[in-house]
Amino acid sequence: MPATDGPERPDDPAPTLEPRDHGSSGRRRIGSSVPQGRGWVAGVPVQAHPALAAAAVAALEAYADATAEHDRATLAEVVAEGADGTPTMRIDLLVENAILAALSRHPVNVLTEETGWVDNGSALTLVMDPVDGSNNAAAGVPLSAFSAAVAVDDAFIEGLTVWLDTGRSWWAKAGTPSPLRTTGRTSLPGAAVSLLRPHPADPGAASAWWEVARRAGRVRILSTSCLEGALVAQGATDAFADAATDTHRLVDIAASVVLAEAGGGAVREVFGRPIVLDTDLTRRWSGVVAASAELADELATVLHDAYETGRTTHPGPGTPV
Repeated sequence: MPATDGPERPDDPAPTLEPRDHGSSGRRRIGSSVPQGRGWVAGVPVQAHPALAAAAVAALEAYADATAEHDRATLAEVVAEGADGTPTMRIDLLVENAILAALSRHPVNVLTEETGWVDNGSALTLVMDPVDGSNNAAAGVPLSAFSAAVAVDDAFIEGLTVWLDTGRSWWAKAGTPSPLRTTGRTSLPGAAVSLLRPHPADPGAASAWWEVARRAGRVRILSTSCLEGALVAQGATDAFADAATDTHRLVDIAASVVLAEAGGGAVREVFGRPIVLDTDLTRRWSGVVAASAELADELATVLHDAYETGRTTHPGPGTPV
């Protein structure tokens, strides 16, 4: 394992933290090392890197406070522009600010959706999405997540996704045995697949989306990429993909790289671009998270080929041909 700055080493155990009630819901902030279901735990895993654990605990607390104290319109209000060039909702800012404050005692580098790159001179970088599924969170739809990965150089070595409305979490560390298990499915026909929304204004992307929907046995749209990736790692669904729309930023898929591989799955990119650490949040990917390498490869190929066919045979305004 590469050396790191000061006390922040990937092998450092997480500190012992007292469980705290999660507001009126009774959820726990810190969980245990004992997995439930197919590899998830209730609360933040005690094995998580201290910086990762601190960020997740802060996210749970800030999310609970924000949703208890503000109405939907206030949470959804656009208050800034994020480092990725997309609008920042108030709920994003409230949770991210709380996380950054909690990380002041953990001098790792941070790459986060709203603030962007924070260089603290560490060999470790925390790549995180404070609230994945912001529109769901602001509207009161209980499908949003905190998600982060620990990176050393270009490699993601640890991942954690926490379902903010339940406290259920999925954690994995590269090279460490994991209770996560995907379904193991190796082919697309009949598979259960989660997809980002279709884009009818983009003929290539629309063609890709409908081709997968036609072959799959079931399609879900949950509007939270990080949670959907974790569900693939758990074995609750066979695959998740961005249907060639280049919607994913690194913060949307970094944790899934670790979680899926730990469970026996794989992560691909529709256009073959490597998913590695990059501090430019305007860079985009079309990520594929699947239960096996075979299914990931097939899904990426189907999406790519259908995209190319759709964009060349059904050009629309502004669509490249």
